[in-house]
Parts: sequence; C-alpha cells; structure tokens
Amino acid sequence: MIRAWMPPTLIALCGSIVAAWLLVSGRVVFGAVLLVVYLALAVAVSPLIFPRSVDSAEARRRAEEDGRPVVYWRPGCAYCMRLRVSLGRRARRAHWVNIWRDPDAAAIVREVNDGNETVPTVVLAGRPHTNPDPAWLREQLRSLV
Repeated sequence: MIRAWMPPTLIALCGSIVAAWLLVSGRVVFGAVLLVVYLALAVAVSPLIFPRSVDSAEARRRAEEDGRPVVYWRPGCAYCMRLRVSLGRRARRAHWVNIWRDPDAAAIVREVNDGNETVPTVVLAGRPHTNPDPAWLREQLRSLV
C-alpha cells in the first residue's frame, strides 16, 4: 500500500516546497496556483480516483457471473489514468484489480504479457487485451448495460 501512495506523496511534497519558495519570495499568486496544480496532479495519480479494487480471485468470480471486464492496473500508470478518465462513470461497471496489492494479479498480468507487468490489462470474456483503446472498452461497457 505504501508503494501506491509514493508517487502522489512525492508530487505533493515537491509542489509544496516549490510553492513555499515562491510564497517566501513574494510571488504569492503564482505560488498558490502552482500548489493547487501540484495537489490536483497528486490526486490524479493516486488510487483515489479509481473504483475500489478487489483481489484477482474475486474479480474473476464476479466477471464470470456478470460478464463484466476485469481491469488490472497500478497507481501512477499514465495509461491506466487515461483509461480510467476516458471511461468516466462507466469505469464502475468493470472490476478493477490493483496489481501492486495483489501478487496473484501481477502474476496473471505477467503471464499474458510475456513476463511484463504491462497495465492496463483488461480481461473480457476470458481474453486479455493489453492497453486497449479506451473507446473500445467504453463500447464494451455500454453493451453490457
């Protein structure tokens, strides 16, 4: 869990240091704006914007019951962020698995990606799709309603 929060913590810390330096040097408005930007970026790369993760076994069980995709992801991944943001509210229709929290999930991702932990990896109807086009997944989620 600590590893998942390391990137957003470092971003927030660096932003705070730069903003504090700007505030002390008299550039109050620029420092305040920069602090807001850094904090927004920290939230964006944090696990907060992703639907609650479940473990791999639970996600696969649920996917077999409801036919929804399983999305393997990790915090700080720009491609995972792109997928999550582009799905909007539909993201909650998928089962999200954080590979940093679930060693079995990381093993599954390595198995389907030639030993690499390439995310996002989406498993839909038993078929893995590595870094799929967000529009494609959006369409798949739309058809599941």
